[in-house]
Amino acid sequence: IIPILVLGTAACDATPPPVGLARGKELFETCAPCHGPAAVGNAEIAAPSIAGLPQWYIEDQLRGLQAGYRGKHSDDLPGLRMRPMAVTLNRPGDIESVAEYVASLDPSFPTSTLHGNAGAGAESYVVCVACHGEDGLGNQELHSPPIVQLDDWYLLAQLRNFKSGARGANPGDVWGTTMRVNTLAMNDQAMQDVIAYVQTLR
Repeated sequence: IIPILVLGTAACDATPPPVGLARGKELFETCAPCHGPAAVGNAEIAAPSIAGLPQWYIEDQLRGLQAGYRGKHSDDLPGLRMRPMAVTLNRPGDIESVAEYVASLDPSFPTSTLHGNAGAGAESYVVCVACHGEDGLGNQELHSPPIVQLDDWYLLAQLRNFKSGARGANPGDVWGTTMRVNTLAMNDQAMQDVIAYVQTLR
């Protein structure tokens, strides 16, 4: 009788807490070693600041990692590290909860580290406006993030990934495919220039 009661208790304890901030905060403990307790990132291990990013965007990225749109290419080492973490969010409501918690944190606007030409970048940014907006605040309907909040080194890494096919080459990644097309004609300097312009939109 005792073993049965113990098993019954364990089964009850295994029920996840309700979807929401409390559950998200608990789940985020596995994210904190890389992104930091305040989710402001760590450039030394290529973990970007994610604090205050929209809940829908965090959910999109986690689902993309789980589906293999991100984090499976050999050239995307940070993505390869991140994907196994995303896969652990396997209970109903896990992704929504951790995304809600991250979105609730105070946004961070990381210091610029690149030295592009913002004037030249302004001309290139005309192509980006349709999705990311003139203010760089993004567009949920187009799954375009607010790029003004993202680390400049992270933006550069992602543009390089899109151009090389480490991102956006999977046919199921509809929105990533759009980004990939827009990067194919950009060289590294053009990428740094447009990122420098993005920094002026903060």
